[in-house]
Amino acid sequence: MLCPYIDNEPLTDGGWQAWDVLTRSSGQLRIAPGAVVGIDFAAALRLGEALGYDVHALAELLPAGEAGLVKALNERIRSDDLP
Repeated sequence: MLCPYIDNEPLTDGGWQAWDVLTRSSGQLRIAPGAVVGIDFAAALRLGEALGYDVHALAELLPAGEAGLVKALNERIRSDDLP
């Protein structure tokens, strides 16, 4: 079994940029009661633009990163709710 960090690491500049923006956008989460819904894409894209990143690549890659982030955070929230 491979290390998930190595197995899923970005392989392109655009991928690394999307990862950087996604991690920097942790304060831009959209939250509903008991669940994470997603990130604020407008804020994330503005951040990427301010950093000089390829906004077109970010627009393609961030939704996939967001999906993984939402899934992982919601799984964590559910497991933390267990007695």
